[in-house]
Amino acid sequence: MSNVNRSTCRLSVVSLVFALLAGCASAPVRSGGPPALTAQETAVVSQGLTDAAVRYTGQVTGTANGVIERADYELVSDGQVIKTGTAKLGVPFAPGTPADFSFEEKSAYVKSPEDLTRLSAQGGTVLIALRGTLVVRTGDTEDILPFAASRAVRVPRLPEVIVEGLDGARYSPEEVQLNLRLGVRNPNPFPLRLDSLTYQVFVADKPLEEGTVAQADTVDASATGVYPVEVSVTQQTWGPGVKALIAKGTLPYSVKGEVKGPMLQQPYTLKGDVKLNVSR
Repeated sequence: MSNVNRSTCRLSVVSLVFALLAGCASAPVRSGGPPALTAQETAVVSQGLTDAAVRYTGQVTGTANGVIERADYELVSDGQVIKTGTAKLGVPFAPGTPADFSFEEKSAYVKSPEDLTRLSAQGGTVLIALRGTLVVRTGDTEDILPFAASRAVRVPRLPEVIVEGLDGARYSPEEVQLNLRLGVRNPNPFPLRLDSLTYQVFVADKPLEEGTVAQADTVDASATGVYPVEVSVTQQTWGPGVKALIAKGTLPYSVKGEVKGPMLQQPYTLKGDVKLNVSR
């Protein structure tokens, strides 16, 4: 082979090597190890009697430019999966610089009225968790990072209906006015939504008054909502023996009904005696 041909061959080989190197340099290359989840926590944003909003916050650190694409997750309450979902994130990160991300989920963590009653009787706390996998992309490489973080919250507790106040004013030997104040006590550290509070008032076993209060109302956290009810005890409402009843100076009464709300339909019965005052 001539010197010219050998030189031409060597140049062709060198050109091919440079072409291959140039082609490799144009493709993204990840140096170092894969990205890692370096911090995480779950926080309860809001809580109600039957549902809660939960925020998961995490931090990813990588050795090359990349992006946290999405989170595929499960919302878990008391060890049971109650909801699944996907959160699109699209959070970029640079080499060695932690990237923060977060997403929220809201769902009912109580499955039924029976479940609510069970949790209320159980007391204590319940774990609410977000767990799943993060999809992280670095160049052409996709990494799957598992995550899980939980937070203990107080279990929801059923409200209590009480007699917040009751007095009886005697206007005549045959007329008494009862001023009843029904209370709905909320033992929870969050507001309690009510649909209604029904009542039926009895005096000496005779029904005198019934109705509904607290419609579409909210009782503040660790507070008592008070709802007034007026009851007239007269010959027209109670019957011909009302004078002898009032003369005793004390009236036996009872109240029964239901307090209703989301997944809540709780009956109540209250009984007692009211001492009559003389009206001014």
